[in-house]
Amino acid sequence: MSVRIAQISCGTEYSGIQHEVERTAKMVGGEIIIPEISTGDIDQIEDEFGFTPASSGLRVALARAKSVAEGRCVVDGAIILSCFRCAEGSIVRHIIRRYLQRKVRIPLMAYSFTERTKVGALLLRMEALANVVKLRTLLARTKHEGLTLGLDSGSTTTKAVVMKEGEILSANWMRTTEVMETGKKVVEDVLGEASLKLNQVEAVGVTGYGRRILGEYYNAKIRQEEITVCAKGASYLADKQEGGAMIIDIGGADNKATTIFNGVPDGFTVGGVCAGASGKFLDLSSSRLGVDIATFGELAAKGNPKEVPMNAYCIVFGTQDLVAALGMGKRREDVAAAACYSVAEQFSEQQLQEIDVREPIIQIGGTSLVKGLVRAVEDILKMKVIVPKYSQYAGAVGAAVLASAIRE
Repeated sequence: MSVRIAQISCGTEYSGIQHEVERTAKMVGGEIIIPEISTGDIDQIEDEFGFTPASSGLRVALARAKSVAEGRCVVDGAIILSCFRCAEGSIVRHIIRRYLQRKVRIPLMAYSFTERTKVGALLLRMEALANVVKLRTLLARTKHEGLTLGLDSGSTTTKAVVMKEGEILSANWMRTTEVMETGKKVVEDVLGEASLKLNQVEAVGVTGYGRRILGEYYNAKIRQEEITVCAKGASYLADKQEGGAMIIDIGGADNKATTIFNGVPDGFTVGGVCAGASGKFLDLSSSRLGVDIATFGELAAKGNPKEVPMNAYCIVFGTQDLVAALGMGKRREDVAAAACYSVAEQFSEQQLQEIDVREPIIQIGGTSLVKGLVRAVEDILKMKVIVPKYSQYAGAVGAAVLASAIRE
C-alpha cells in the first residue's frame, strides 16, 4: 500500500531539497502528492485564513492546504514545510497546521528545513507519518495479551521489559555503548529477572535507533520508529488510550512531542536547536554538581530558578552560566532548578510551537524521573503533567504491546 502524502510547502524547489523529500517518502513506501489549485483558490486566501502573506510561494501553500481541507486532494497524511530562515514561513506553517487539524483527521508533520536538509533528517519523521497511516489499526490496540518482550535501543540508554497478559514482569536498562552488545545484555538481564528464557517469549518488539540490527537479530515482529511506539507505550502506561492527549519526551539526543487521539498519533514534532534543550544538558549539569541525576532532580525541585539566569540555547553557553553561578556562591538547589527550567523553557519554545498543546500531558523517558524538570514543565505550561509508573520504559512497553497483536 502506497501512502499518499500531501506536500504543503514553500521553498523546497529553491533550496534544492525537493529531491530529498521525494526520496525519503519513497523509502518509507510513501508518494508525495502536490495538491492542485486554481488562481481562484489563491484569491480566496484572505477570506479563508484572514491573512495574506507577502510571499507568493506561501500564498500557494495556503491554497494547497485549502484544497486538502475541502477534500479535493485525497491523501493519507500531510507534511508542512517552510524555510528555517523565513519568519513569515514559520507563521504560515503554524496557521496551516492548526487549520488542517481543525478540518481533517489525518496525521500531520510540520518541519522547518535548510538548504542542507538531507534524507537522514527527514527519515524518522516521514517513517512515523507513514506508520501512522499503515498501522492505524495496530496502533489503536488497547490490550496486551500473551508473553512478549519489548526492547528500546536509544541513543543514550537501552531499555527492555517483559510483559505477560498486560502486566510488566521485569524491566531493566543500561547505558548504550555498542548497540548489539548492549541490547543483548539488557535482554539477558530482563529475562533473567523474570526467570524466563528467550524461546518462551511469544513475540519481540524493537524500537529506537538500533531497531534495525536488533530487530533482525531477535526476529522481531515489530521493528518500528520510536515516535509511534513511545506514543503507544505512554498512553498504555497512563491509561489514556481514549480521547486526546499529548506526550512529551525530552531525550538525550533529541526531543519529541506527540499528540494522540484514541491512542493513535495525529501530530508530532522532533528535534531541537541544540543539546542545551535536551537531557544531555541535565546529565552534564548533574555531573558538574557532583550528584547523580536522581539527586539532581530532587535538588532542582527544592530550588528557585529565578535566582540564577540561565537561558542559553547552546549547551556550551548554558554550562558557562552554570559554572559562573556556582562561582558566585549560588545555592546548588537554585542552580539545578535553573538548569531544569532552561531545558523546559527551550523545549516549549522549540517544540511546542509545532504542535497543539493538548491535555492530559504525559511525560516519559528517563528525564521524566527528574522531579525538577517535571515541575518546570508544569510551571511553564500552567498544566498538570502525568508521569506514569515505568515512564522511562515507555518505548519498550509500546514495543511489547504492539508485538502482542501479531505474536502468532
